[in-house]
Amino acid sequence: MPSTAILQEVQRLYGVSDRLDSMSELHPLISEALLVISGSVRNTATLLEVLVATKMLPLTGVDPAN
Repeated sequence: MPSTAILQEVQRLYGVSDRLDSMSELHPLISEALLVISGSVRNTATLLEVLVATKMLPLTGVDPAN
């Protein structure tokens, strides 16, 4: 299922964001830039997750008549 593959990539992106966050503590000269990039990666992952939830996954328990 394509949505599963995208959601796996979303999890990888969250991991990248977490690692960049951690690296910012180790590299004070570029910590601000790393945090900005980390936030952008996390936002992208969140947007992909929302896209899959709203466009690809079937809604369960929702009456289409409503």
